[in-house]
Amino acid sequence: MPDDTRLPVVVVAGLHEAERRQAVLELLSGGGNAVVLHHDLTDAALHGRVRRAILDAAGSRSESDVPLTHDCPCCALREDLLPELFDPLLLELGRVGRPDAARYAEVMIGEPGWTEKLALDGPVDAVVSTAALHYPRPDRLGEIYRDLADVLRPGGVLVNGDHLTLEDPVLARFSRTVGRCRAERRGRRGTGEDWAGWWAAAAQVPEFAELLAARQRQLPPADGDGNGPSAAGHERLLRQAGFRPAGPVCQYGDSCVLVAVR
Repeated sequence: MPDDTRLPVVVVAGLHEAERRQAVLELLSGGGNAVVLHHDLTDAALHGRVRRAILDAAGSRSESDVPLTHDCPCCALREDLLPELFDPLLLELGRVGRPDAARYAEVMIGEPGWTEKLALDGPVDAVVSTAALHYPRPDRLGEIYRDLADVLRPGGVLVNGDHLTLEDPVLARFSRTVGRCRAERRGRRGTGEDWAGWWAAAAQVPEFAELLAARQRQLPPADGDGNGPSAAGHERLLRQAGFRPAGPVCQYGDSCVLVAVR
């Protein structure tokens, strides 16, 4: 992974609360848009949860109770070393370009109570995702699918567009090759703009500089391969979450549109 996309992490630990607090204050006052993630383990042994708080130099940003994964505080810390995944530039483009098309919300998908934070008026007809479910671990992805099943009305649909491989490794290589060749042909004919090209063009727009800098600070520490489940793996998770039926309705190479009906 290139050095400029790595997420710098400082772990503050020790027996003396006053010294820990002072170290955190010094980190926040040092500039560089530092964000502190604090785990309160007071209830860990008795109730199996940690109190998770995120704060910056301006104060508290969010607080939530997080289940203690495998009864292990270290696992809870490891889970949270991913930045909160939302895209400042894309959100702002939506708010400015189509302010009346949707209600925009910044919510960490999969955190406890995340669907309640959406403040929905009632069951929804459809949930659409394009690469938003690319990074959660398979067990957490299954939980997310169950959460979405709970907010969809009977007969509602979930549509997930992403790069989803085939399960057989040999066929998966063929699938990736087909997708890459198609992208190259489209590029040569000048009929399409790929993801990297779009962001390269966006980087040339001066008005986007601040939003792009915020986005860069939130890039997930992954190489783009995502969480690993194949299209069939997603189908199994969806069925376990209560969706019937579930399956791909469109696929070219490893670009796949998966639809599941509640």
